[in-house]
Amino acid sequence: MDFKNFSVPYTVDEKYAKKVAYFSMEFAVHQPLKIYSGGLGFLAGSHLRSSYELRQNMISIGILWKYGYYDQARNQDQTLQVTWMEKENSFLEDTGIKFQIDIHEHPVWVKAFYLKPETFKSAPLFLLSTDLPENDYVSQTITHRLYDANVATKVAQFILLGVGGAKLVDELNFNPEIYHLNEAHGLSAAFYLLKKYNNNLAELKKRLVFTTHTPEEAGNEKHDIYLCHKMSYFCGLSVDEVKKVTGNNDDAFNHSLAALRFAHIANGVSQLHGDVSRAMWGKYNNICPIISITNAQNWNYWADKQLYRKMQDGDDFWFDDRKKYLKKRAFEIVADQTGKIFDPNIFTIVWARRFAGYKRAELITRDIERFNKLMSDTKYPVQIIWGGKPYPMDYPAINDFNHLVHLSKGYKNVAVVVGYELALSKRMKQAADCWLNNPRVPREASGTSGMTAAMNGAVNFSTDDGWIPEFVNHGNNGFVVPKADYDNMNVQQQDQYDLDKLYEILQKEILPLYYDNHDTWRQVTKNGMRDVRYQFDAGRMADEYYELMYNAK
Repeated sequence: MDFKNFSVPYTVDEKYAKKVAYFSMEFAVHQPLKIYSGGLGFLAGSHLRSSYELRQNMISIGILWKYGYYDQARNQDQTLQVTWMEKENSFLEDTGIKFQIDIHEHPVWVKAFYLKPETFKSAPLFLLSTDLPENDYVSQTITHRLYDANVATKVAQFILLGVGGAKLVDELNFNPEIYHLNEAHGLSAAFYLLKKYNNNLAELKKRLVFTTHTPEEAGNEKHDIYLCHKMSYFCGLSVDEVKKVTGNNDDAFNHSLAALRFAHIANGVSQLHGDVSRAMWGKYNNICPIISITNAQNWNYWADKQLYRKMQDGDDFWFDDRKKYLKKRAFEIVADQTGKIFDPNIFTIVWARRFAGYKRAELITRDIERFNKLMSDTKYPVQIIWGGKPYPMDYPAINDFNHLVHLSKGYKNVAVVVGYELALSKRMKQAADCWLNNPRVPREASGTSGMTAAMNGAVNFSTDDGWIPEFVNHGNNGFVVPKADYDNMNVQQQDQYDLDKLYEILQKEILPLYYDNHDTWRQVTKNGMRDVRYQFDAGRMADEYYELMYNAK
């Protein structure tokens, strides 16, 4: 295959003819390609699959992580063990493209690999690696671990994605009309393009669009501007020139702020997140318009088709039978990992996603008296499963995970699973009658796990954050903790309010419905499956990116 004049290897739909290069730090396209950590990757993977289905003229650029994010294993006492295993990806094609970029005022060799669209039914994906014998060991380690904890390594990774990705696009002679940054990790591409367009900011702006996923200013990456300069992040611009062109006199370089000033349009990833982002960044001048394009997931990849078929046939017996089968199959994984036998006839709550403080994995256990009562109820029995990966250096999150592991040892109907990646994620959604999601409002930008849970016959029960306000009609297609006046509450008050409401809704509405009025419960499940299918399928999202972002004037 000729990579020197690359075009997408399928007939492009005229509606999506505009050429786009999409940059992301992680992609969760399919289980064998372990180059993702969580929601950002799941979102990017679904975007690629839907872009392929719609025949869009888009290529994507990421990084080939030698050790992935990390492999989640267990210590002797069942607690979390972080392990790093080298990954084999024989399904990737060597493009033969090799070039150098400057990192830390030093030339580093970069090699490009290619994931063919037909392999996993996704838009063309190019992955960069510095793990080459031509590089010194430090340069090789740039592409070892996703989100490396070392600051200099992380900045080097940002340079590789941005500068390396933009240079690869030139090597391919693809000539995109739009460069789309999925989060600000690849922002260094803007400095590469500025240099290419002789510091013409207008030329850069008309080509750059930006998606922000972070609903709080502190969560947006900032690095010392002198460190970034020393590491060749700015492609030859001096610190003073960078401050002038970005309009930022601070010595802390804010990647997201610069992206919002360089792009001609940006988007938040839910309606609520768009509002939060406009309020958050509104105090800065020269910010591009921030619209909302709500995240979505690829229905073809995630949904259990048989469950949908039974729903369409109106065959309730077989619908229930299919859901029980999905639960039983998932419970084999739980039994294998924990030695606990779960019952497919019992109401099953699953909390599974990235472990982070604001997501409050252990919220339901904080009132241990109420938790014990819930777990020992014989009238309305309950089973709970937790899963998810904390960031390997996020010790409070790891502590939460380990706390739940130790807690689970005291119950036959509580389990914590490891290895939460695409395959286990799907199984856990199939295991769930109730998909529990309780982030601290408004800290969840979108939160897409509930979408794929609904596609597998799980009912969403969530705090009113991220995509949930656009989806849940309480008691009809899911359940939601009503918003309080969170602005006038401290963290402890907010947590207590949400905990009280969570128990109240669970014990007074959800459990009686499941056990005493299962026909209505089934209808709630079906309503969620129906409502999520079109509104939150990534085909809608991929279409909106063209309509509202790439074609925006």
